[in-house]
Amino acid sequence: MAGLTDLSRSRLEDEAMEFGIFNLMGAREADKPTAQVFGEVAEQTRLADELGYAIAWFAEHHFSNYCLCASPLMMVAHCASITRRIRLGTAVVVLPLYNPARLAAEIATADALSNGRLMLGIGAGYQPYEFERFGADIAQNLEMTEEFCDILDLAFSQDFFSYPGKHYRMPDTHIPARPVQSPLPIYVAGHTQAMFRTAARHGYRVLSSGRVGGAALLADQYADIVAAFAAEDAPLSQAHITVNRFAHITDSREEGMRFAENARYQTRLASSLRRRQEIMQGTVLVDVPFPDEPPLETIYDNLLIGDVDTVAEKLVAEIHATRPVHVCFSFKVGNTPPKAAMRSMELMIGEVKPKVEKALGAP
Repeated sequence: MAGLTDLSRSRLEDEAMEFGIFNLMGAREADKPTAQVFGEVAEQTRLADELGYAIAWFAEHHFSNYCLCASPLMMVAHCASITRRIRLGTAVVVLPLYNPARLAAEIATADALSNGRLMLGIGAGYQPYEFERFGADIAQNLEMTEEFCDILDLAFSQDFFSYPGKHYRMPDTHIPARPVQSPLPIYVAGHTQAMFRTAARHGYRVLSSGRVGGAALLADQYADIVAAFAAEDAPLSQAHITVNRFAHITDSREEGMRFAENARYQTRLASSLRRRQEIMQGTVLVDVPFPDEPPLETIYDNLLIGDVDTVAEKLVAEIHATRPVHVCFSFKVGNTPPKAAMRSMELMIGEVKPKVEKALGAP
């Protein structure tokens, strides 16, 4: 741990650092059954609950093996029944792909079924491949998301509401299912000023990711968040910054490099879908290099990969860079074995977290 305590002389936050887990639920192996993918995620979530993780996050994507989960709210409802304390988050519900009245009721239902443990992550979407198949115009996604946020604010704060928008019009409407939480914690996911400003305008939180970058990229994102909240004259503390990071704890460099390759694979798929340059071989997406892709060694160095001391040191640097309140980790990436992912989960909260808290001056 040489140099770790030098990275911080005082606490960065008044509240304890939260750790969580994130699951994309992809299937790198084409023949892996869907039930097995979801079963492994449920097992991870049960373990996270037992270990004391704060939140388990579930992704949403459609029409490819990049992600098999079409409804993170269904995962929330299922995992609420097999856990006791852990909060359950959507990362994210892609708003422009939904009907607002239907989604508002399903959100309230998920929060009620989990007895107030829902953490609602929302996003505008970034994959043209998905939007085309839903008959939605991705060029309008930011406008649609802004209107959708207006509707969610009204639906959960009033008994009756109406909305005369450009993309959504609703007559006087009552959503009978009500969330347990008031207000419901809502996070806006993204990497852009536009999405950060949406969060600031609505009083929402921020959920971001450094992808395969390191502390320098996270510092740039933090500057964008600061600027966005300042532009909206919103307090930065409202952002409750949440960061998602790839993480794998191992003493084996060979195993660590395999995890880095899996992280690169997942990032390649996301990049090709974002750029509308996806290549399918049968039902499987091909992982093609993305623009300015760093060497695999650099990805290994950037990510939270290594032994306990190395990961703790890297994580403290990242916390300095982006001042998060919550960090969630992608442990099960690509074809990483489930047992290896769960071992990393145990080491992260059992051994890394105490070292990070000591370095940050946590009580």
